Amino acid sequence: MLASLVFSNANAVVDKNFNYHVDRFADIEVLRYEVPEFDRLTPQQRIMVYYLSQAAQAGRDIIWDQNGKYNLQIRKLLENIYTNYSGDKTSNDYKNFEKYLKQVWFGNGIHHHYSTDKFKPEFSQAFFEEQVAGLPDTQLPLNPGQTREDLIATLFPVIFDPTVMPKRVFQDGSKDLVLNSASNLYGDGITQKEVEDYYNALKNPDDPTPVSYGLNSKVIKENGKIKEDVYHLNGLYGDAISQIIYWLDMAKNVAENEAQKAYITKLIDYYITGNLKLFDEYSILWAEDSNSDIDFINGFIESYGDPLGMTGSWESNVNFKNEKSTKRTETIASNAQYFEDNSPVDSRFKKDKVKGVSAKVINAAMLAGDAFPSTAIGINLPNANWIRAAHGSKSVTIENITEAYEMASHGNGFNEEFVIDAPTRKLMEDYLYITDMLHTDLHECLGHASGRLLPGVDPDALKENGSALEEARADLFALYYLADPKLIELGILDNPDAYKAEYYKYMLNGLMTQLNRIEPGKDIEEAHMRNRQLIAAWLLDNGKKEKVVELVKKNGKTFVKINDYKKMRGLIGRLLAEIQRIKSEGDYQAGADIINKYAVKVDPQLHAEVLKRFDSLDIPPYRGFINPELTPIYNDNGEIVDVTLSYTEDYPQQMLRLSKDFKTLGY
Repeated sequence: MLASLVFSNANAVVDKNFNYHVDRFADIEVLRYEVPEFDRLTPQQRIMVYYLSQAAQAGRDIIWDQNGKYNLQIRKLLENIYTNYSGDKTSNDYKNFEKYLKQVWFGNGIHHHYSTDKFKPEFSQAFFEEQVAGLPDTQLPLNPGQTREDLIATLFPVIFDPTVMPKRVFQDGSKDLVLNSASNLYGDGITQKEVEDYYNALKNPDDPTPVSYGLNSKVIKENGKIKEDVYHLNGLYGDAISQIIYWLDMAKNVAENEAQKAYITKLIDYYITGNLKLFDEYSILWAEDSNSDIDFINGFIESYGDPLGMTGSWESNVNFKNEKSTKRTETIASNAQYFEDNSPVDSRFKKDKVKGVSAKVINAAMLAGDAFPSTAIGINLPNANWIRAAHGSKSVTIENITEAYEMASHGNGFNEEFVIDAPTRKLMEDYLYITDMLHTDLHECLGHASGRLLPGVDPDALKENGSALEEARADLFALYYLADPKLIELGILDNPDAYKAEYYKYMLNGLMTQLNRIEPGKDIEEAHMRNRQLIAAWLLDNGKKEKVVELVKKNGKTFVKINDYKKMRGLIGRLLAEIQRIKSEGDYQAGADIINKYAVKVDPQLHAEVLKRFDSLDIPPYRGFINPELTPIYNDNGEIVDVTLSYTEDYPQQMLRLSKDFKTLGY
């Protein structure tokens, strides 16, 4: 499970001379992140980071293809036009073409990374036709047997017609979720019912160790029969997977210890076979390794990109431990049983014994796949409920990414515009950075790791609402315990009122400021945004009688006003208990009802006001990153003896280099 970031403007202790800002276009700003303490690693550790980073980038084409069947062709066509263009670069058509290309790079395809709506080209079709006509056939991404005319007839409607593939992830439960989603996770013509019937026939409700059906496969129809096309070395995406395996094998040979070597070997075995039992075995070994300094994620992990919440999008993150900040998360993890025992949920849904919760703070060194350019600030894995219950989980907070967001936000005027008064702004300036980090720690380390399903409950029972409800459950757990005296007792916080900074920011974001990411007239669709509005709107509604939280007017502007923080915590506990019940019992209808009532619809007047106020600040709704460049150093025998790190590339340079160096799937 992932945690995403919203605005937080407290001071972070980082290099203030580092240039975080890289590019700005449409609704996006591209940043770079610093990798502190890279020099403290040994040469062998730095070499391992390099090998794992190569394995990370080797899977890039997979996520592009998963996101849409024409994405790789379109990317190649756009990049060839861009690199061969010799016309007027000051023209509106060219500037809009360049913006579109940057959007497509950022979205890993033609759909927005967050809203999943298709990008709308602002350049003319005539301009595009002229550029395509100017390319020789050798510069066109043609499939075998495909002509120039065929390519144009196929791709032009996909790019220009707003009715063709309009939504990558369709979540309106009133229609077929699979047929109406433009992602490439299911074969042409496959229906939601066919997918659900296929997997329901495979699932055994009495199996205590069920595999994550559908995690690494594409459901297709062949000769009228439903089957899976599995992602593995000799199957779908085999050419990319062979490169991933190669670099993982190189990393295995410089592993820090035998435990690390063992789970890398198991991951390779899984990639070779596609056997999900091997993935579970790898996940257990990975979760149980709390000693290695270098760590990574590599595989088909999160299912937010699947409207049914089953198939994992390919992603990778290479990182190493931030030793100083890890002491904070280790303290939290070592007290996991206290937090589970004192949770306000029904005792039937609690774990009798919390097993194997490990937590650390990391510095990211490479982001890839679905974790790039946009990335989470926290991760808790494995996702399989039975593994978490029997073997534990591993939680990380990505501190250098959070710090980059923080530093890029300094002085943007956000607090002055949206925070109700000076005392609240002062509280946020003093405590929001640490409470934001703690919220991520608690969300990932304890929230996702808490609770249990009742025997026989299908982990996929909540269907399209599962991701949003799970994120809400983890957020509520974190919010509830941010105000717990235990954090003062453990020495993690030094002020019993510190939690109020995060409470205020959370309500402000959930009720108002995240609306900056929504187009007028649109519903909220992304899981994390639904989660945040669900919580904030439920608290507002259920605290209305006692005016626990209000939306008030001040000088003609709307502000969040929290009148009773302690009662707000009590409401958080009530909602946590209900969301845990919904998950533990697999109560699909109750989950759908609470999502539809609180998480989806937007107040159009408040929305218009928020957009207008953000326009005056010129703050981009979305941010993401380019990676540092890792360069190997060779000895006279051609062996890698060390690796250096630098930050010289701009956004187009990095995207074009990745397309050139990690082209694994045909174009």
